[in-house]
Amino acid sequence: MTDRNSLPPLNSLRAFDAVMRARSFRGAADELRVSPQAVSQQVRLLESVLGLPLFERRGRAAEPTEAALLLGHYVASGFEEMAEGIRRVTSPRRARITLNASPYFATRYLLPRLASFREIAPAADIRLTTMVELPDFERDEVDVAVQWGFGNWPGHESHLLIRDPKVIAARPSVAETLLRPDDLQHAPLLHTMAAPKMWAKVLGHLGVDLSAGEGGVSFQDAETMRRATLAGLGVGLLSRADALDDIRAGRLVAPLGIDALSDMAPADVPAFSLVLPRAHRRRPMIAVLCDWITSQEWSEELPLP
Repeated sequence: MTDRNSLPPLNSLRAFDAVMRARSFRGAADELRVSPQAVSQQVRLLESVLGLPLFERRGRAAEPTEAALLLGHYVASGFEEMAEGIRRVTSPRRARITLNASPYFATRYLLPRLASFREIAPAADIRLTTMVELPDFERDEVDVAVQWGFGNWPGHESHLLIRDPKVIAARPSVAETLLRPDDLQHAPLLHTMAAPKMWAKVLGHLGVDLSAGEGGVSFQDAETMRRATLAGLGVGLLSRADALDDIRAGRLVAPLGIDALSDMAPADVPAFSLVLPRAHRRRPMIAVLCDWITSQEWSEELPLP
């Protein structure tokens, strides 16, 4: 059994954790609100206790060694567990859950179903936020997130809920010159900031020169891109459900066909995933929410009451 007194000082571990995330001593110092020298001193102390080098100093960057990469996983998990323990002992009766969801997922999928969760957990105080980027669960006080992306959520528990296939869409006036995939090289393409390389994946799938699609306008969220497509600013990559609604209404067209991207590799198709720190699921109400989310058939859209 490890002697508790033989463990490295907590300040050294915190400094190490901050450097691992920032990959620089200055970035860690800014986070911890101390000087870079103080961070460096704490890391040197930890290296002395362990008898191992943890970082290679390369200018302002701090490159972690193999030992640091292994240790970093356990240190980050340890701080996560401590934070969750403090929350549980200081608020043992709290039933509040802060759920962050992609704005598109929240409006099209989640809100029509949320009442059914209230029926099985009437004591839950649900707070819904709609940040586009993955939240900092500790800083933003978020318990659970439903995030849009390509499934890269290192250090977190995640479960894929539903894929978000895209359709190349444009106003009829914009689409007049889009007769074949190569014509996209000369078209104004609309991008999403959350996945700046998504057009590159699409163009690669269509066999188009990957230098195309580097210009254009970028937007924070899916609804803003859709509005820009409707306004004729360029060619958008719209979620299939939105694209079909606008195409049926005559507002947009799919110049290369609605199913032009239907055979893309699953890894290149974005999706909505349940994401949370592993320690959060230990709270019973969060576990209930997670089980409810993963049990839903999200491919079936429900109308708002």
